[in-house]
Amino acid sequence: MRKIITIGDLGEVITGKTPPKSNKNFYGDYAVFIKPTDISEDHKYTYETEEMYSQLAAEQYKSSLIPKGAICVPCIGTIGTKMTMTHCACYTNQSINSIVCNENYDNEYVYYLIKNFLPGLKAYNLGTASGREYVSKSNFELIEIEAEQDKNTQHRIATILSRYDSLIENYQKQIKLLEEAAQRLYKEWFIDLHFPGHENTNIIDGVPDGWEKKKVGDITPIITGKKDANFGTPDGEYPFFTCSQEPIKAPSFSFDCAAVLLSGNGDFNVKLYRGRFEAYQRTYVLSPYIDSHLYLLFYTISANMTKLAAGSSGSTIKFLTKGMIDGINLNIPNDEILRSFNKKVEPIQSSRESLQSQLRLLTEARDRLLPKLMSGQIEV
Repeated sequence: MRKIITIGDLGEVITGKTPPKSNKNFYGDYAVFIKPTDISEDHKYTYETEEMYSQLAAEQYKSSLIPKGAICVPCIGTIGTKMTMTHCACYTNQSINSIVCNENYDNEYVYYLIKNFLPGLKAYNLGTASGREYVSKSNFELIEIEAEQDKNTQHRIATILSRYDSLIENYQKQIKLLEEAAQRLYKEWFIDLHFPGHENTNIIDGVPDGWEKKKVGDITPIITGKKDANFGTPDGEYPFFTCSQEPIKAPSFSFDCAAVLLSGNGDFNVKLYRGRFEAYQRTYVLSPYIDSHLYLLFYTISANMTKLAAGSSGSTIKFLTKGMIDGINLNIPNDEILRSFNKKVEPIQSSRESLQSQLRLLTEARDRLLPKLMSGQIEV
């Protein structure tokens, strides 16, 4: 049986707290502390956070502790795009409203119920003086939503969708392990300079004999895509990469190559793509002049993401400039070392791309199924 209820009817809503930054004693490694910037649209859980509470903060703000299985929804800043479910008891900052379900509702079911509703949260935006999106706790609790009332049915719906997310999480973990393996190899050969034959190679000014030190701009043009961020269409044929790096579709393409795609603002990230695609103006497209430099470029940019983010410009929205990207140095090895490196990372990258393809298919299947299960269009 389905019924219109409010979000407040689902359970207790708890708004998080951010301890004063001026008191460093409030920050440590005692308890997980989730902020909207820690939450990914691609992950159900948030396992890694930028900061953590100290024991002092946990005791000071114990009233805002939320249990494992709480549903956390950012309601200040950018809303209606991401949420998370807690994998352990933790804390959040004041931008997040968390739902702690009562005995009438299955936690997993409520996660998917809110996920299906999430884009609709923007309709309740009250805004702030600074122009940030904002939904107060009291208004959040009063939002009406249609929910299944039979808990056994809730559980069956949640079980179906959770199976998809379990597979998705498994693929994400495999992809991460492959990325870490490739990054370790890159660091060993090109940062620590423990490449094959390094014992018999002279190092002059930090560069092995027979290698060259170049800037990114020396090995690839640094260009961007279209100015129109709304270029994507539902029936487009080609991937359209924006700064979120989650491709929508485009009716045409400007690029037909293997390239490193670097988001130039927001949550900086980098990926490798091969084929025909379109890109937004704040997405940098780096396609090397020499094909064999592709992997070296990709792993060099990946290794420099923290440095790029730290040096980014802008007060409200951080962004990267072409000069910052061009300023990255990389060591170009001799042909033998480069061939050997490419031979080792090619199967890693191929496996990674295969997993990413399967991941996309699983995500699309789950997202098609979600509204049908929540609306009762598909009975369970």
